Amino acid sequence: MDPDVADRAPRRVVVTGLGMLTPLANDWAGTWQGLLDGRSGISRVTAFDASAYDCPLAGELHDFDEAAVVDAKQLRRIDRSTVLAIAAAREAVADSGIDVPSLDPENLGIVLGTGIGGAHLLVENQQALDQRGPRRVSPFLITHMLPDTPTGLLAIELGVRGPNLAVTAACATGGAAVGEAAEIVSRGEATAVIAGGFEASLKPVYYAGFQAMRALATHPDPTRASRPFDAERNGFILSEGSCCLVLEEAEHARSRGAHIYAEWLGAGTASDGVDMVAPPEDGRGIRTAMARALRRARRSPADIDYVNAHGTGTPINDRVETGALRSVFGEHADRLLVSSTKSMLGHMMGAAGAVEAAVAALVCERQLVPPTINYEHPDPDCDLDYVPNEARGAAVRCALSTSVGLGGHNSALIFGRWDPENAEGGR
Repeated sequence: MDPDVADRAPRRVVVTGLGMLTPLANDWAGTWQGLLDGRSGISRVTAFDASAYDCPLAGELHDFDEAAVVDAKQLRRIDRSTVLAIAAAREAVADSGIDVPSLDPENLGIVLGTGIGGAHLLVENQQALDQRGPRRVSPFLITHMLPDTPTGLLAIELGVRGPNLAVTAACATGGAAVGEAAEIVSRGEATAVIAGGFEASLKPVYYAGFQAMRALATHPDPTRASRPFDAERNGFILSEGSCCLVLEEAEHARSRGAHIYAEWLGAGTASDGVDMVAPPEDGRGIRTAMARALRRARRSPADIDYVNAHGTGTPINDRVETGALRSVFGEHADRLLVSSTKSMLGHMMGAAGAVEAAVAALVCERQLVPPTINYEHPDPDCDLDYVPNEARGAAVRCALSTSVGLGGHNSALIFGRWDPENAEGGR
């Protein structure tokens, strides 16, 4: 980092690369098209026998070949979640067209997050310990189950020597990671940062835990089970997936002729400080996060046209989030387009906020808003325009993405339609 970096004015930050693995597709383009089509990626669990569970449904990846991402030797050592993170990061870097070897390695960073981390590796090694004793536990367990394992492995693969960290904030992780990565670029600590979230928690013990919390949706039809903001919603669907964005300093991106999806304008985080599970009825944490993001972006509530809501489909969360949006946006709330892509993707936990950030950026570029599917029964406590069941074309200048996590974590991100003629950008 240059010694005068602290004296620099904030730099504009743009999105130049995307990578995704979701229940809809194993790339970002297929996921985006599936969202616009209003297609559900939810199906019955195949990863294990879920017949004893109240919710035998999941958002699993389909036709994903781990062996195509890493070789057999490495695959035996690392967790499934790490494979997903590596795959999404590689797609994002390739999509950005950035020439990694040509960059000063100290000017390239990685910020990824996960809510749970090496779930598969931990469970499998616990089984090995119980069944065959301590000598059967992998010598790679400790180094490869950590939340920062993917950032470490990617740094080794790409030769990255810039800022490198893992973020953990439960279901708000992906949004928090993208926001911190953007701030790193903005304050001049890196030219580009690979940012996002990953999760692979489809193991029986986690299903049992969420079932005990009564957090999971129940419905005989998998494609109709996730129904955010609908009056008959009764929980979320647990999913796996990953998403990475390449966040890049705008002038560097322009100088190399990069395709720019959108401009990052601001981020905010806040804590509820009330309960590990239930948000406060006044939505104070997510309200504060949104207000901070607006201040950072130097935007007013009236500048926001679209909100990709956290929208899990739990009765309390959706009601509280709606109230928080009304509190922050006032009369403008009635003009907002609000949708929950979790209606189609389920809840990817640590990856969710990153996927939703990428969707917000794509909405700014494509001027198309994905729907909230399965919205059939209006709830008087959820009274915004949730773009029900069909995608909609709209003039979107700025898009907001919100995330709310267990432990009272909240994050908010704002993206804007890229305007190279606006010298001020989001500052």
